[in-house]
Amino acid sequence: MKLYCLSGHPTLPCNVLKFKSTTIMLDCGLDTTSVLNFLPLPLVHSPRLSKLPGWVSKDGSINLEKELKECGGRVFVDSQPELCLPERELMDLSTIDVILISNYHCMMALPYITEHSGFTGAVYATEPTLQIGRLLMEELVNHMERVPKAQTATCWKNKEIQRLLPGPLKDVAEVWAWKRCYTIQEVNSALSKVQLVGYSQKVELFGAVQVSPLSSGYSLGSSNWIIQSHYEKVSYMSGSSLLTTHPQPMDQSSLKNSDILILTGLTQMPTANPDGMLGEFCSNLAMTIRAGGNVLVPCYSSGVIYDLLECLYQFIDSANLGSTPFYFISPIANSSLEFSQIFAEWLCHNKQSKVYLPEPPFPHAELIQTNKLKHYPSIHGDFSSEFRQPCVVFTGHPSLRFGDVVHFMELWGRSSLNTIIFTEPDFSYLDALAPYQPLAMKCVYCPIDTRLNFHQVSKLLKEIQLAKSLVPSEVKPGVSVATVSGMLQSKDNKHTLMSVPRPPPAAPTKKRKRVAEEPPELLAPKPLLSGAVPLDGFLATLHKHGVSEVKVEETADGHILHLQAEDALIQMEAHATHIVCDNNEPMRTTLRDLVLRFLQKL
Repeated sequence: MKLYCLSGHPTLPCNVLKFKSTTIMLDCGLDTTSVLNFLPLPLVHSPRLSKLPGWVSKDGSINLEKELKECGGRVFVDSQPELCLPERELMDLSTIDVILISNYHCMMALPYITEHSGFTGAVYATEPTLQIGRLLMEELVNHMERVPKAQTATCWKNKEIQRLLPGPLKDVAEVWAWKRCYTIQEVNSALSKVQLVGYSQKVELFGAVQVSPLSSGYSLGSSNWIIQSHYEKVSYMSGSSLLTTHPQPMDQSSLKNSDILILTGLTQMPTANPDGMLGEFCSNLAMTIRAGGNVLVPCYSSGVIYDLLECLYQFIDSANLGSTPFYFISPIANSSLEFSQIFAEWLCHNKQSKVYLPEPPFPHAELIQTNKLKHYPSIHGDFSSEFRQPCVVFTGHPSLRFGDVVHFMELWGRSSLNTIIFTEPDFSYLDALAPYQPLAMKCVYCPIDTRLNFHQVSKLLKEIQLAKSLVPSEVKPGVSVATVSGMLQSKDNKHTLMSVPRPPPAAPTKKRKRVAEEPPELLAPKPLLSGAVPLDGFLATLHKHGVSEVKVEETADGHILHLQAEDALIQMEAHATHIVCDNNEPMRTTLRDLVLRFLQKL
């Protein structure tokens, strides 16, 4: 088995597993943090952005005024934003047999893989993952194509020039691998290759392995995957949550007895409690509205926004915000809100039960009916005539580089009454705000990340009974080993390593049991020794312990040390050390302990 990691982003994975003659890609996340190096794409002409000075090196030897602009002490690329693709040079992607998708955030690079690498295999995902993934891809294409840039900046990517640029551009790796966004035709072609699967449905791959998705509890239709051969079980966990939000709860029991667990997509905000962040979100929102300001929430059009709206639904009346308009602006706003209501079987139990009442599972349906929440495809058209302030606007993109959010940053950024609240954890809010400086509006960071944290993972590993009793020791940098004591059971050509059974406590009885019935005595295994005994260090240690007359003889495999006064020999070889000390057991024991000082015990 071989595992390749093709993504450098911790929560947008792309891995390739070679297992049982099959090559399986596990997710294909698209790293959009690269867009933070570019200037925003304004929907209308921005005098501020157009007047930014171009960048010229201090000595005047490099002039990139047309490609790079300076703002707030930082340098940005003035070009169509480019995206960081999974690594494509590490292996031939045309050899991939199948792609397994965990959730809609982890499939955004799919068109680059299926349309430009020679890939001819199948793609498996659940229905909500496919449909919401399609919406998010269409939204990304829409954001990029409606504000096209004539020029494409390439000179700054030259390695000789890039190393002379100011940070962070100087430190960006693999910039030549960045690509412009795909087209809608490429999106449709890529998604036509997706085959739908349901939770616990088993799919055979070439008779070699069987794959099956399980609920991961993170988003609508999100999955962990079991990859099983006749004798091995590999579990892949990506973007999982134990919190009881709107998706179906995580299926933990099916992960039990895995031989290998591939774990990725843990929270990057382990100290930010989602409930606490929701509370901060609501209180900051209310404070701004009461002071007569507007609130801007840059967010994705699916996922956490459902929880934000549900939280606000419960909060509005108690905070006297009943007359405040809430706007959700996105080309996919209407579809996203509708999809969340119709994927009933993918929701948690209490939301499923509402469907049969019948009631909409999410309260944003009532917010829309009572005109408290309005949604629009863009700021043009109906929105501009119905817009009133103070208000709360949910819109994308969280990077603040494209989408309708750019317009609101230009519109509201100069007033300290307004507040921008960041809820998405994928982007550094300081980097997102950098091209808008100096900024008067207040900034609040409330990252809401429901993915597993390290404490939850530790607890989960104990519950699903992986190798929890192994304590690895590092024998050299990057290499750790652990010893195993067990009982090997071989039956029907299947070998199972089992823990050594503990003998039952003997019942008090006067009669002596027959020897044959007594369980064998379980002795603690002797530690294994590793390492090498350095000659100079060992001679110094002997001298320190009063052994000064030592004659050293070099051999083909090591050295022989003759301790003349003690009449003892120590034969030191690469893989063994022998101590010969006739009729002097205390001396032999002392020499043995001195040798052991230089070796590591496992």
